[in-house]
Amino acid sequence: MRKNTFSTKGLTKVYGEGRSAVHALRGVDLVIPDGEIVVLLGPSGSGKSTLLNIIGGLDRATEGEVFFQDQNLGDMTDSQLTRYRRDHVGFVFQFYNLMPSLTARENVELVTEIALDPMGADEALAMVGLSKRVDHFPAQLSGGEQQRVAIARAVAKKPTVLFCDEPTGALDSTTGRAVLQVLKDVNETLGATVLIVTHAASQAAMADRVIHFADGRIREIIVNATKSPPEEIQW
Repeated sequence: MRKNTFSTKGLTKVYGEGRSAVHALRGVDLVIPDGEIVVLLGPSGSGKSTLLNIIGGLDRATEGEVFFQDQNLGDMTDSQLTRYRRDHVGFVFQFYNLMPSLTARENVELVTEIALDPMGADEALAMVGLSKRVDHFPAQLSGGEQQRVAIARAVAKKPTVLFCDEPTGALDSTTGRAVLQVLKDVNETLGATVLIVTHAASQAAMADRVIHFADGRIREIIVNATKSPPEEIQW
């Protein structure tokens, strides 16, 4: 029987109180099976990044339940959530969040020094095609190369799940497709569940599962019978 990486029930998130309250999530029920590439689509403010933050252990739900495998994240203490993020979760953001004074290798080593069973920094950088750039500083790398360093840093801990929030939002089409190919390779090589938050509807074609958000709710879930390779994604 196939296991689930995440499941949620009645997940609600409210920021503020009274008339100024913002309902970011309005009772989200969701199941994400192990090992899938999942694309979360929707306009700004639709709730997709809020969901990512909650299941990633960066934020807590107002109401409802969220499980990682058989663990209830809502029952975890702050220190337990920190261990959950350390042991299981890799994060990739739109803006690469690299340390400018460190080389590509050293940026990845920031994670390998605290992970339980990491791959080597050079191995992680080779996985994203940067074997020849390990000693370069971020300012010496293109935007796409910096994003690949960020992905290498995230995957070096061998995460169970990789969260990507607008990972191609600052990239041109050619570079963006290359980054999507890296995410596909990580999914296939490590078996990691990959969640991609994006505004770009065309990226849904490469996913196993596409979740459409609107007004804090899931509007539609589509399971792709066939998937397009990243190089065929329209920009």
